[in-house]
Amino acid sequence: MQSKATTVDAYLQSLPPDRREALNGLRSVILKNLDRKYEEGMQYGMIGYYVPHSVYPKGYQCDPKQPLPFAALGSQKSYMSLHLMSVYFGSADDRAGKHAEWFREAWARTGKKPDMGKACIRFKKLEDLPLDVIGEAVRRVPAELYIDFVESSVASRANARAAKQRA
Repeated sequence: MQSKATTVDAYLQSLPPDRREALNGLRSVILKNLDRKYEEGMQYGMIGYYVPHSVYPKGYQCDPKQPLPFAALGSQKSYMSLHLMSVYFGSADDRAGKHAEWFREAWARTGKKPDMGKACIRFKKLEDLPLDVIGEAVRRVPAELYIDFVESSVASRANARAAKQRA
């Protein structure tokens, strides 16, 4: 469910108390570990953490008018979600891939079972999440490194398309 809220506070106030408390707890972990170059605000109807245009003028390659998304917190109909784009990029032989691999291994060591897509982690309560792993995942990817992940990924996709067209 995309919210029409225009501020983080308005978004949180629109939630039932249990979800507000859970997202606030996760939000605290993210903010404690977030590089200062990222900003928090509303993006795509959720609480977003992004690289602002002042740091990365190109913006999001899918919509350059948007700042580059890094993470998001949302309340859906039957679950809450944490989107961590830094665990989506890369292959096993690059830094982004190694970060994604580290994340999945660190989560597994906690004994908690993830309900996870490529970058979306679904949860029903805060206790479902290994907050220390999430905090470390955020801390490990300062904005400049994340920009490198994005640039490498975009270049890899462009090279793959070019190779396919040549074949």
